[in-house]
Amino acid sequence: MAKKKFHFNPETLSYEQIEHSITHWLKQVLIHALSGVFLGFIFFFVFVSTIQSPQERKLGQDKTHMEAQYRVLQRQFEEMQYVMTDLQQRDDNLYRVVFQADPIPLAVRRGSSANTEYYEQLLDMTNSEVVVSTTKKLNELKKELYIQSKSYDELILLAKNKEVMLQCLPAIQPVLNRDLTRMASGYGWRIDPVYHSRRFHAGMDFTAPIGTDIYATANGTVQSAGWQQGYGNCVQINHGYGYLTLYGHMSAIKVRPGQKIKRGDVIGLVGSTGKSTGPHVHYEVHYKGTVMNPQNYYYLDLSPADYDRMVQMSNNAGQMFD
Repeated sequence: MAKKKFHFNPETLSYEQIEHSITHWLKQVLIHALSGVFLGFIFFFVFVSTIQSPQERKLGQDKTHMEAQYRVLQRQFEEMQYVMTDLQQRDDNLYRVVFQADPIPLAVRRGSSANTEYYEQLLDMTNSEVVVSTTKKLNELKKELYIQSKSYDELILLAKNKEVMLQCLPAIQPVLNRDLTRMASGYGWRIDPVYHSRRFHAGMDFTAPIGTDIYATANGTVQSAGWQQGYGNCVQINHGYGYLTLYGHMSAIKVRPGQKIKRGDVIGLVGSTGKSTGPHVHYEVHYKGTVMNPQNYYYLDLSPADYDRMVQMSNNAGQMFD
């Protein structure tokens, strides 16, 4: 049986039994319950913060191992990017130069970034920053590898067509002039024979008797054949690969627009039509719209000694015929 409890009543000077109401007992139960919950919460917090379960210890070890793997992957990405950069530099500055192909623009190599929404989704994942960074670098590397692969495919095609391309590069003189005694003027600033002032001469003049054969200096297609202001009877040949040659002051034209031409074909005869002070052929070489010095395009026609003499004569000729 439960022990009875008494309290001293100073008015009656006697001990009286304590009678507890239901409300009192409910308060006592509630106080004890709250105390138990509070103490249990403190115990749980201390236990969780100081003591790891076997599963938590394993997860921590896995996280440390994963972070180490990410660091290794990061170094590997950096090494692969270094190799890719070297391949790109050799591609632009060596391989494509050999085949006279334009470098691939940096914007094309890098391309546009992947969909930003895709990366935002990755941010919701575990270790999100590492995942996003690694994914971005992987996508960039995949893009650069694809562009580099396409570049090598193009270079392989260029290599297969190298023989065809070489046939289309201007490589001989437009007249049979191996002794170089008939050269009138070279490329550069010269004295205009009509106005007697300095003017830039965009080609080379070769003097020869009227009626001398003029030869195409490379394979190509006749782009125009007819009268042209200043040049008189003039022929322009498109050789492809960015090259175009011009032959001016002809006495007769032997080709027509659209006609296929091979190196060495006779395309006209030397004359003195247009703005000219004597029989000669004015010869120009254009590459991608820029006028080039023709003296750099006679490697199939001249020996080293003849080439040196030609350069000296073209540089010393101070007056031109047109």
